[in-house]
Amino acid sequence: MTLVQLEYIVAVDTYRSFVSAADKCFVTQPTLSMQVQKLEEFLNVKIFDRSKQPIVPTEIGAQIIAQARIVLQENKKIKEIISSQQQDVIGELKIGIIPTIAPYLLPKVIASMLEKYPDLKLLIWEYTTEDIIHHLKTGVIDCGILATPLLDINISETPMYYENFVSYISKNSKLFKKKAIDADDLEDENIWLLNEGHCMRSQVLNICRSTKNNRLQSLTYNTGSVETLIRMVDVNDGATLLPELALADLNAKQLNKVRYFKSPEPVREISLVTHKNFIKKRMLNALKEEILAIIPKTMKNRKKKDVIGI
Repeated sequence: MTLVQLEYIVAVDTYRSFVSAADKCFVTQPTLSMQVQKLEEFLNVKIFDRSKQPIVPTEIGAQIIAQARIVLQENKKIKEIISSQQQDVIGELKIGIIPTIAPYLLPKVIASMLEKYPDLKLLIWEYTTEDIIHHLKTGVIDCGILATPLLDINISETPMYYENFVSYISKNSKLFKKKAIDADDLEDENIWLLNEGHCMRSQVLNICRSTKNNRLQSLTYNTGSVETLIRMVDVNDGATLLPELALADLNAKQLNKVRYFKSPEPVREISLVTHKNFIKKRMLNALKEEILAIIPKTMKNRKKKDVIGI
């Protein structure tokens, strides 16, 4: 039994395909299949049920794969312990980030990170919160940037900043004349929402408290884009809620449609999250420092703010 064989069965379990697993492991499919078969022969068990598509592990196979993940994570720690003692930020950092943060945060952070740390390789994916948590636990990614708290004992959270939710209101709305609003004002408003699976959707619903009078219930429009929500309000009236960092992309006419909430303002807590056994501390600290460097001071203070759950 070898570490390479363990890597292969974990890859097959992750991607549920021998072809995709081989591609991700940079080997041919016959090579990967042969090594998986050798491991099954050595253990005298079937790890995967090949009769199903996508491929799934057998009952005993699932237990073996779970242990293989632990073995591989522990093996990686040897190199990571050495790397963590070095002064330079060197290595590979795999990051998952939710789509409602990525376009407003990452462009500046990536540019700064690559300039300061030329020996650091960043791999970044946009995922939903649920996918980020899953990928952290399976070792597909090293860290996540998302809204918290998650209340998961296997995940460590490092809060970084508190981003206001602001309302974006059609000029035809009765709320347009208000300078500031509270959550109750939105109860009878037509609210455009992100689709299921996005934590910001849940947070917006928590702020609005009730959608029973929402006249848009006859229309279901599924989008994961904040920019689409803005466009919907511009063209079809109604209202939506935006993360404050998104305001940097609005023009003067659109900024005139923005209304802040009365104190305590609803905010989302944005954190760096890792698996509890994460060890790439130097890389994580470098990422955190670059993020905080571009975040306004007002967002770093939680005073007089209401953190909305997800």
